Amino acid sequence: MENFDHSGFSTCGEYIRNILCQECSPYAAHLYDAEDANTPMRALPGLCGDYCLEYWHRCRYTLSLLLEDLGSPQQFANWTTAAEEDRARFCGLLELKDKQYCFPNVLTNRELNANLGAVREDPTGCLELCLQEVANGLRNPVAMIHADDGTHRFFVAEQLGYVWVYLANGSRIDRPFLNLTKAVLTSPWAGDERGFLCIVLHPRFTTVKKAYVYYSVSVKKEERIRISEFTLSTHDENQLDHTSERTILEVVEPASNHNGGQLLFGHDGYLYIFIGDGGRAGDPFGKFGNSQNKSALLGKVLRIDVDNNDDGAPYRIPSDNPFLRDNDARGEIYAYGVRNMWRCSIDRGDAGTGRGRGRMFCGDVGQNKYEEVDLIVKGGNYGWRAKEGFSCYDRKLCQNSSLEDTLPIFAYPHKLGKSVTGGYIYRGCQMPNLNGLYIFGDFMSGRLMSLKENVSTGEWQYNEICMGRDQTCRFPKLINSYYKYIISFAEDESGELYFLATGVASATARAGVIYKIVDPSRRAPPGKCSIKPSPVKIKGKLIHFHPKEELVINKKPTTTPIPTTTRKTTTTTTKKPKRKPIVIIKPPMPTRKTVRKTQITPPSAETRKTTVEKTMRKATVPPTTVNTVQTALTTTPATGYRTTVMTAASSRIPQTPTSSAPPTRRPPSFTPAQPPPFSTSPKQPQLSLSAAQYSERAGEPQDWSQRPTVSASKPPINTTMAGTQELCLAEKQGSAGDGNRVCKTPRGQGRGQGQRGGRRRLRPGAVRLVSTDGRSDRGRVEVFVLKQWGTVCDDLFTMQAGAVVCRQLGFTRALEVKARAALGAADRGVRILLDDVECEGGERSLLECRRAKIGKHNCSHREDVGVICG
Repeated sequence: MENFDHSGFSTCGEYIRNILCQECSPYAAHLYDAEDANTPMRALPGLCGDYCLEYWHRCRYTLSLLLEDLGSPQQFANWTTAAEEDRARFCGLLELKDKQYCFPNVLTNRELNANLGAVREDPTGCLELCLQEVANGLRNPVAMIHADDGTHRFFVAEQLGYVWVYLANGSRIDRPFLNLTKAVLTSPWAGDERGFLCIVLHPRFTTVKKAYVYYSVSVKKEERIRISEFTLSTHDENQLDHTSERTILEVVEPASNHNGGQLLFGHDGYLYIFIGDGGRAGDPFGKFGNSQNKSALLGKVLRIDVDNNDDGAPYRIPSDNPFLRDNDARGEIYAYGVRNMWRCSIDRGDAGTGRGRGRMFCGDVGQNKYEEVDLIVKGGNYGWRAKEGFSCYDRKLCQNSSLEDTLPIFAYPHKLGKSVTGGYIYRGCQMPNLNGLYIFGDFMSGRLMSLKENVSTGEWQYNEICMGRDQTCRFPKLINSYYKYIISFAEDESGELYFLATGVASATARAGVIYKIVDPSRRAPPGKCSIKPSPVKIKGKLIHFHPKEELVINKKPTTTPIPTTTRKTTTTTTKKPKRKPIVIIKPPMPTRKTVRKTQITPPSAETRKTTVEKTMRKATVPPTTVNTVQTALTTTPATGYRTTVMTAASSRIPQTPTSSAPPTRRPPSFTPAQPPPFSTSPKQPQLSLSAAQYSERAGEPQDWSQRPTVSASKPPINTTMAGTQELCLAEKQGSAGDGNRVCKTPRGQGRGQGQRGGRRRLRPGAVRLVSTDGRSDRGRVEVFVLKQWGTVCDDLFTMQAGAVVCRQLGFTRALEVKARAALGAADRGVRILLDDVECEGGERSLLECRRAKIGKHNCSHREDVGVICG
């Protein structure tokens, strides 16, 4: 910053920081190369078009300071000057066309981060299913398995490193089956792929009593994936012996993503391990990438023998592994050319004929165009990085005649979803119509999908799965909505199918739910599928399950009266009376985010659904168009119908309609029964200004250019909020969209003094962010209780609690929660007022969340929590 004078620092400092800091962003791979192996690496992160326009208008002449010299100094100066003077050329260099991953949209993208979307059923040609809520309150549930021991228990793993035991009646044992939270490497980042990723029990668990886990770990500042073996405790059949861990295999991860994360025991008794390609975009490691390099374990499916290993090596290599005798290959490799297989399963086979038994299905997450489903075979090369789906990715490798890749059974474009979650072939008893159907989903779009094999041709036919309408699912215990982020699929001991989803894709958010898939159209005969679970000895307490979702059978039907006249009807909107205006005083430090952003009303606890059912009722009502300036939403129901939408939070992905025609590249066909549903969610508020708005900014420089100075002095930074200004709780959600509201504090406020001078009294539960660098969007969280300001401890404080704080201050969401006083610790004279705060995200203040009593805590100011809002 020494190159800036005072004006340049105040105008452009935040732009420079934002751009340079994206190198450490969890989305850096996307920002710097747009995930395309055929384009060069970016020197700067890709910007969104509006943000680039804003940057060009105000700070275009800083471009040369951000780039390294290219060629001679004169050539570099000429090149940067030409770019700085030409807006189209400037943004052509910096703009990233992917509007979801460009900066700053990537930080506020509802699809990539913690918010809810909507998946709506379409009544034409879509397989209508219902759901049953089985468990809730989980933190990114990544896996669910069973012991196949007659108890019908199931074991649920959370990304943080906990594994919980659930009994057949739905209750949970309060003691974890496994707790690896101290060893697991993960973070609260939305979308962090590291963590505890999988657990599998030995196929003869009743006698062998061993479990195998797959998790991320840091060893000497080196990120690795670790596969370990644990033995069942001799004192408790619902707990592993935590001292029995034995490392089976460790693989160094060059990046923090593409960690793979699947363990399976095949019907041959061997352990299969599915490892990602090592991360970053395009598998850039070596000449051909890790996946095509058979001397590396990254990007592979491994097969090892872990039986009878107590006295020797942790595993042996099966004698029939395909590359065992290849001197240039690792003997553990069973298949290769995989990118990041996320969730695999083994077909139990048809109960009558046994057909399909032992087949192994995997979903392999794609790069920038296609997601695929693969059928794993011995020695198979699944094409990455030469191919993505059926399409060439790296043209040189793709044209190599020796590739001989194994094609996926199905691939779908990113119009349908951007992160496949592999599923299961249904082989259960309760729903005969689903037998042989492969059910899977997509993490990003929230779609549920299915594939059905044509036995005569070997091709797989696609059909989308929709949530049944009210009448379809109007049965006890059934629901027809679910959280959007589909993390994993599972089957229980009887072969019934489940999926695990969350509303907030963070390892610390208790927003995870387990759903059982139910087909109400045809059920098995009564008594045919009954089970008698074996008794389980319990040590500890049982936590009984309480469903939170509203059952369809309990929903009150809505009716539309039949019109009795042909007179033209009009729709009017009654506005609530406005409250008295609040005087807004600008913060002391000017920032670039001075545009008033539209406030998106946060979802309440009752409307946090992601799949939202839309019902259409015939009525002779003309179509209406409602224009709302605040949300810029225009809805036009079809002629002759009135559309009722149960809205939740805004959708992350505006799901645009796609053609239902199958791709013509390869035999497996893609023929969805209907186009993807339209999004009816409000458009997102714009984060940057149009060109016309720039000239309206009075008192601010239109742009900044370098001026020759002897020594540019850095302006002093205001390290604390002015003593007479405090952030106040917004009167109502609808008026909280203008950023942080700053109100003059009555004299003596916080010392028990009353209200003076007619000013508003601070309400209990008001919050403020105290920042050391003067920024209003981040800082230590302080809450106003008992007529004084005090801090909040970081214990149990998650992104949902951060969202409550940020909404109170007028922001749309929380970007990050900082623990251990990372944003500053308070002085000893400041009281610690709140501890053990657990929020669901819909509360109006921290006082409405579950928490310890006010003033009661077991922490110090070294554990003051901080929040970054956006």
